[in-house]
Amino acid sequence: MTLLRLLPLLNSLLVLQVHLSNQLEDNKIPPSLCTGHPGIPGSPGANGSPGQPGRDGRDGRDAAPGEKGEKGDRGSPGETGLRGLTGDSGDRGEKGERGQAGECAVAPKSAFSAKLSEGHALPLMVGDVVRFDKVMLNEQGDFNAETGRFTCKVPGVYYFAVHATVYRASLQFDLMKNAHTVASYFQFYGNWPKPASLSGGSLLHLVPGDQVWVQMALSEYNGFYSSTKTDSTFTGFLVYSDWKNSAVFA
Repeated sequence: MTLLRLLPLLNSLLVLQVHLSNQLEDNKIPPSLCTGHPGIPGSPGANGSPGQPGRDGRDGRDAAPGEKGEKGDRGSPGETGLRGLTGDSGDRGEKGERGQAGECAVAPKSAFSAKLSEGHALPLMVGDVVRFDKVMLNEQGDFNAETGRFTCKVPGVYYFAVHATVYRASLQFDLMKNAHTVASYFQFYGNWPKPASLSGGSLLHLVPGDQVWVQMALSEYNGFYSSTKTDSTFTGFLVYSDWKNSAVFA
C-alpha cells in the first residue's frame, strides 16, 4: 500500500479521534459505543411483606332489573300445622230488613155429602153402584154424582158413613174401596108399617187415586128409600192428612 492511499484513512481516524475526545470531555458517550452483551439473570428476590388493606371501593350503580326467571317446580306439601285456637266471637251484625209477608198455610181439605133424590131409580142387580145423585156438599169436587164414586186426591185417613132409609124391602149393601169390600150392612124387612133405618161407617186410609163407593150386595135386598120426609145419604170427609207436600206439614 502506498502512502498516498493511507492518507485518507489516517485523516478519517484523526477526525474520529477528535470527535471522540470531545464527547469524552463532555461525558457523553454515544449509546452505540456502550451497548454490551446481556447479563446473566439474577437470583429470585425474597417475598415481600403483605401490603396494607386497600380502601373500600365506591358503591356501584344500580343495574337494570334482570328478566324474570322460569317458574320453579312445585315443592312437596308441608306438614299440617297445629290447629289454631278458637277466635273470639265477632260482633253481632245489624238487623236486616223485614222480608215480604209469606203465604198463609192452608190445611188440605176434602169432604162431601150426597143423598138419593126422591123417586130416584135404584139399582136392582148385585154389584151395581148406588148413585147418590143429589149433592149437598162437594167443594173440592172429589165426589162424582154421576158415578157415585169418591176419588181421593189428598192422602190420609177418611171417615165414610152411609145412612139408609129402609121401606117395604130388606136391604144389604157394601162399602167398597178399589173393588174390595171393606164393610157390609144388612137390614131385614119384617112387614113394618113404617120405614126403618140402617146406618154404618168406617175409617179408611187412602192414597191419591183410591176410590170409595156404596154397592148393592144382593139383588133382592134393595130397600133403599127416599121421600120428602126421609133420606138415604152417603158422606165422607178427611180426618187428617199425611201429605208431606202440604205447606201445613212441611
